Amino acid sequence: MSAPVNNVGIIGLGSMGMGAAQSCIRAGLNTWGADLNPQALETLRKAGARDAQPSAAAFAGELEAVVLLVVNAAQVNAILFGEEGLAARLRPGTAVMVSSTISAQDAQAIAQRLAEHQLLMLDAPVSGGAAKAALGEMTVMAAGSDDAFARLQPVLDAVAAKVYRVGDKIGLGATVKIIHQLLAGVHIAAGAEAMALAARAGIPLETMYDVVTNAAGNSWMFENRMRHVVDGDYSPKSAVDIFVKDLNLVAETAKSLHFPLPLASTALNMFTEASNAGYGREDDSAVIKIFSGITLPGGEK
Repeated sequence: MSAPVNNVGIIGLGSMGMGAAQSCIRAGLNTWGADLNPQALETLRKAGARDAQPSAAAFAGELEAVVLLVVNAAQVNAILFGEEGLAARLRPGTAVMVSSTISAQDAQAIAQRLAEHQLLMLDAPVSGGAAKAALGEMTVMAAGSDDAFARLQPVLDAVAAKVYRVGDKIGLGATVKIIHQLLAGVHIAAGAEAMALAARAGIPLETMYDVVTNAAGNSWMFENRMRHVVDGDYSPKSAVDIFVKDLNLVAETAKSLHFPLPLASTALNMFTEASNAGYGREDDSAVIKIFSGITLPGGEK
């Protein structure tokens, strides 16, 4: 069994990655970071990172573990196997924790390519939002070998309140996350529909929000995302286009299993409509803007 790691690189310092990196620093791990955003790099350096650069190639030789918290499989593949391919620069035996939301097939293909470089992979998507990430209290749904779990234990301890070990087979973690995203997307879409109806009926949205969050119709996503609608603040914590991607992954998973998903299909259409209308880079709560004939806080029609 391999020894637990002490040197970790976090790639992708967005709302989740920054919290994960700062949690690793607080836990006493030697932490490096990589992101294209200079502001994020400066923030992480000030938090105590060993270094933070636009590319992890600069410090690849120092690392015993890598955590990828980028948007999709294309970015994971570009970072690991692209022009500055990180996989070829990492020492054999380095553990790679892939925490992006990707398909099971993509997870398996990435694991195969990493194995060619003698690198371990943990298929380990995460959830919990920026607030839980900042506290080191994310939920991780992970699959992989005993060796990968053992190597990455200090990282998992640092970033997560709950780690669900869903199996040994790469792809199982990805599938659990995709099913979770079905619920998350449907909850946001349903919340938006309810708040849009309230707006049309002339009910103050602050009142509607207070009622729901203190009653049986509430959900974590309603409480978190519909607050943005009440505040008229659509600065992206998680964008509409993220749910277009994730709900497409849901649809592809269901298609491969010949399984109908009527609610998820409707939610996907709603997010796609919002993206097509120009709201793709706004917060995912902006899916409410597809409803016409209503006035929203902040002057949105």
